[in-house]
Amino acid sequence: MSEAFKSLVACFALAIVAQSAAADPQHGKDIAKRWCANCHVVESGQSNAIDHAPPFGQIARTPDFDRTKLAFLLLRPHPNMPSLSLDRTEISNLADYISSLK
Repeated sequence: MSEAFKSLVACFALAIVAQSAAADPQHGKDIAKRWCANCHVVESGQSNAIDHAPPFGQIARTPDFDRTKLAFLLLRPHPNMPSLSLDRTEISNLADYISSLK
């Protein structure tokens, strides 16, 4: 891996961590309801979800859960989830909401 790429990743990680200080879990909950609730259980009392999408509470209680890793995962497109049109602040809010469910 090139030094430039490593520096870019480090800067990006610092930006996400810096944003987490101002993250808003309530806004993250609103984002989860809008973007994620079709597949995941995003809050207690929700009854519809698909079988292979883990509930957010389960994700939060995973022993190696890390909100920064989750934020990076959400920034990268992957086949199990639709492409999210969220900016870094929204992703940080969403990650903080999930983290609050521990």
